[in-house]
Amino acid sequence: TFQTNILTELKNWELNLIHQHKLQMRQEKEKYDTQVKQLQNEMENLKELLRTYEISISRKDEVVITNLTQALEKQKERVALMRKFTLWRIQHVKAKQEEYAIRMADKHFQTALMKKVWAAWRSVSEEKWKDKVARACQLKAEDVCVQLTNDFEAKIAELTAALELTRSELLRLHTERDQYEDTMKKAFMRGVCALNLEAMTMFQSK
Repeated sequence: TFQTNILTELKNWELNLIHQHKLQMRQEKEKYDTQVKQLQNEMENLKELLRTYEISISRKDEVVITNLTQALEKQKERVALMRKFTLWRIQHVKAKQEEYAIRMADKHFQTALMKKVWAAWRSVSEEKWKDKVARACQLKAEDVCVQLTNDFEAKIAELTAALELTRSELLRLHTERDQYEDTMKKAFMRGVCALNLEAMTMFQSK
């Protein structure tokens, strides 16, 4: 009975150690799964941020082009109104006096011509300015995209390194568990052998 109690106690101790070890392994696996999910969520957030930046840059370019187009349309309308006003003025003066109308017509013609030249020059300048702004926006957008791509790749490399470190730690725990189980088995066998020897000695003494 004494030997049976000892064997039972050793068996319970072994089962308890195995149970604790399984519990520890399950906790480590849950911790590993949680870390992997966090890394995946962080990668998805970075991808979403990159898409948001790309959409924002695209919208900014569209706003700039729309504003420039509206400004050009307003300028064209202003030139058209000036032209209509000049023609009306010529007709009004011509009705009063022919000679005076000729002089005024010539003057207004010169004025209208200067305005047209000015409008044409301004239109060309605005077109060049629009091209310059568009090129600057494009270069800025490319720089932002390159920077975001570099940051994203660096973050992925960092997360990958952390994942590899976690895997190495998990492998180390597996190895320690195997060594621990092997040690326990050897200790258990030594205990059993010692009990057998002690029992044989007792029987021989009797």
